[in-house]
Amino acid sequence: MLLTSVSFVAVGGFLSNQITNALYDQRFDQFSAEASDALDDEKAVFRNSSATDTDTINRLVLDSVTQLVGTDSDAPRQSILVPLPTDNGSVVSTTTSQAGATARMLPPDLQAAVADGEEIYWAPMVIPVTESGATNAPGLAFGTQVTLPPEQNPVALYVYYDLSTMQSTLDDIHRVLWLAGVVLLIVIGAIAWYVTRSVVRPVSYAASVSEKLAAGELQERMEVTGEDEVARLGASFNHMAGSLQDQITQLAQLSQMQQRFVSDVSHELRTPLTTVRMAAEVLHDAREEFNPINKRSAEILFDQVERFQALLADLLEISRFDAGAAVLEAESVDIVQLAQHAMDGARPLAERLGSDLVIVSGESMCIVDADARRIDRILRNLIVNALEHGEGRPVEVHIASNPEAVAVAVRDHGIGMTPLQASRAFDRFWRADPARARTTGGSGLGLSIAMEDARLHSAWLEAWGEPAAGACFRLTLPRHQGTDLACSPLALPPSSASVPQRAAQGRGTRAHAPEPRPQDDDEGHGSGH
Repeated sequence: MLLTSVSFVAVGGFLSNQITNALYDQRFDQFSAEASDALDDEKAVFRNSSATDTDTINRLVLDSVTQLVGTDSDAPRQSILVPLPTDNGSVVSTTTSQAGATARMLPPDLQAAVADGEEIYWAPMVIPVTESGATNAPGLAFGTQVTLPPEQNPVALYVYYDLSTMQSTLDDIHRVLWLAGVVLLIVIGAIAWYVTRSVVRPVSYAASVSEKLAAGELQERMEVTGEDEVARLGASFNHMAGSLQDQITQLAQLSQMQQRFVSDVSHELRTPLTTVRMAAEVLHDAREEFNPINKRSAEILFDQVERFQALLADLLEISRFDAGAAVLEAESVDIVQLAQHAMDGARPLAERLGSDLVIVSGESMCIVDADARRIDRILRNLIVNALEHGEGRPVEVHIASNPEAVAVAVRDHGIGMTPLQASRAFDRFWRADPARARTTGGSGLGLSIAMEDARLHSAWLEAWGEPAAGACFRLTLPRHQGTDLACSPLALPPSSASVPQRAAQGRGTRAHAPEPRPQDDDEGHGSGH
């Protein structure tokens, strides 16, 4: 509507200007010819007059002024005779054919031109009051010099045309243009509103239905009426929604079958696995009585059964997350104490690998509402993962807090990982290098379970890494359940110099050199333990 209004104003202004110019140019030529002929005739009359006395001259002036009056209804013509400023001995005074007209209403430029030359000059003017009563009406004045007998004294003789009727006509044309523009604008607005509404309403309806589909109401469909393009759009939308519903239903059924299969298999394996483990423990305890080959076989069997049992436990935990059966048992816990407990559990591995475990924190206590078992499992996974990939270098556990959140970051200085590997670190069974041997017997689901535990707390679990510079995993917990995290108290990776170290708590001892490990060229952390 704004663009249409601007267009109407531009077109109306152009049309008005063209009409005005055409009308003015046409009438100007007519007025110029008429005024020139009339003034030339009066010049001849004055030049050929034989009047000698004042009365006769005054009568001649009055007759000439009266003779120049025109009765054209569109543009009445009036005349006025004015003594020139240089004619001090003039026997006549200013004579006009219209009552109330004076020489002051004539344009000064026109009077100066007439006083200096003998040609016919013209100029636009403003008529204070016309015969019809119009005020400040537009006019057009023509003037020239004539000579009065008997001494041929020059005076100025003018004729002017009253253009108020023409101006009234132009005003009427302008009013018609404005009225037509307003009416046309209203009509176009109504048409635009109708067409837009007929198009936008189905689109808005489609948007509403799509939002319901996105919310899970897969049975929603659009009502299709007519056979136009909008109806075709609705039919296509409904067909798309039906196809999506079928595919989503199939995927949901397949996912449920897979989850049920994993859960059932895991439960069914527990009993035979327990029996196998008991037998493996018996063989492992009696391995000293076996020959070297059988002894090594018993040790391998015991280790692999333990690894199998850990994998089975992780599969059962993942199946609970997938089934939505995981429940958060939140209570007030001290994150510093949980971190210390997790470090104590990982100390044997740290001693075997020759890594120091250090708490870097200025906090003595950080209380949050959390599930202690799940947070302990997250921290154990992160610490063990850092130790395995830390290449014997120190592993730092940073703890910091603010009024809204508490953060724990586990930083190692080992092989590190690329940003792409960091983005996939929490994928199930994903490994940066599939060929890498697991020195601690992890299941490959530890970081995935840690991520699910973090989501259950509405927490953030993030990874950072840089090849040959180590890696860092940061857990950020809200102090109170139900609050949204805005920022983390720790940077990723944190700076060791930013907070004092509490090395006395949780420092692993290096009783002996680390055990030799096979050399490999892999980069990146595995999926956890």
